[in-house]
Amino acid sequence: MAGTATGPRDGGAARVPGVQTRMLAAKVLAAVVGRGRSLKAELAATLPKLADSRDRALLEAICFAALRRRNVYEQALQRWLQKPLGSRDADLMGLLLAGFAQLDALALPAHAALSATVEAARALGRERQAGLVNAVLRRAQREGFPPARAEDAWPQWLLRQVRQDWPQQADDVLAASLQPAPLWLRVNRQRYSRDAYLQLLREADIAAEASPLAADAIRLQVPVAVNGLPGFAQGAVSVQDLSAQQVADALAPAAGAHVLDACAAPGGKSAHLLERDPTLRLLALDVDARRLQRIGETFARTGVGAHARVQAADAADTAAWWDGEPFDTVLLDAPCSATGIVRRQPDVLLHRRAADIDALVALQARLLDALWQVLRPGGVLLYSTCSILRRENQQQVAAFLARTPDARIDALPEAFGHDDAGSRQRLPGEQDGDGFFQARLLKRH
Repeated sequence: MAGTATGPRDGGAARVPGVQTRMLAAKVLAAVVGRGRSLKAELAATLPKLADSRDRALLEAICFAALRRRNVYEQALQRWLQKPLGSRDADLMGLLLAGFAQLDALALPAHAALSATVEAARALGRERQAGLVNAVLRRAQREGFPPARAEDAWPQWLLRQVRQDWPQQADDVLAASLQPAPLWLRVNRQRYSRDAYLQLLREADIAAEASPLAADAIRLQVPVAVNGLPGFAQGAVSVQDLSAQQVADALAPAAGAHVLDACAAPGGKSAHLLERDPTLRLLALDVDARRLQRIGETFARTGVGAHARVQAADAADTAAWWDGEPFDTVLLDAPCSATGIVRRQPDVLLHRRAADIDALVALQARLLDALWQVLRPGGVLLYSTCSILRRENQQQVAAFLARTPDARIDALPEAFGHDDAGSRQRLPGEQDGDGFFQARLLKRH
């Protein structure tokens, strides 16, 4: 069925329009589907290989579409292939998924999609399978695929949980997971006012609008590459979803406050706080030392690095990093299932397992208990996740309040989402934001 690869011929692909894009899309999908890699990380490493912004946009569109319809496409391959693809055929599987996405979800012209994808097989060193790719894609063109259903992409255990947690909204949550996420920008107050930056966008013929829900937020009507945004390299704006931008409003530290961002990478929320108030004394922690570079890059581009300390540490192991000075404000943007950002990271549905939730809930509880000890009496801890699962959110907060006598919840206003016992939950796509949970916790004197 599938022969041994002879090695990719990237140089040849580069000379044929559209082939390199398909070849790279196949490699990304092979890494994500076949090797469990992160789509976000793979795209970050791959997109710079394409010079044309249109090619980069196409590569992203192919990968997102293929992952959103992966289950349907894999079922088709089971019917159409006499012999299933093996573990050594991950790149071939990625290429077929990419071809299906072009013909089905993206509805690209069939001739261009077929010819470029078949040639990409040769560029990947799959000369012997080029005929197979052509035959399978032509069958897909003839027979087509069933209509898109959002639940097709969701594992059954997670689908049941979403319907249990949000019975009235579950269908909308699932539908939102199939939609491309809008591009939200956060204006750096140290560089421009929001109105001034909107004027720069108008001058650059980039359609955009301000959001009434977050003071620094701008939504682009049509996404553009960041290098096409005025002043991006100089830190004028950052890409950050509406929901994540609201963290700064929910936290609202006093001027000059001693602030901890306990799980800070890649640094966007810390940078936002410092853009608003450079007098904050902020410590940004992350358990993964490799991710500190991302924080440093964020701080350097936005110009807030001089106002913050960055340290690699397990936030729950306070004895290893805390100097004993209590914090006025703590941000715990906790590790979570990421079920609120499926439209941005569709591979969440591929990688997540039911057992992960038990481990995440335990970790979140450990972080909450530890970080409560470094918060001064009268201080604020903001607990947030990009999850929509109540075990990680409202139930996690309720359990913390039950075991922590000096903690009480400070209800946030409705601009932050659905009320859930004083906490707030935005579901994916609501107000064009990501799924996001926030609970503002006060420490009694």
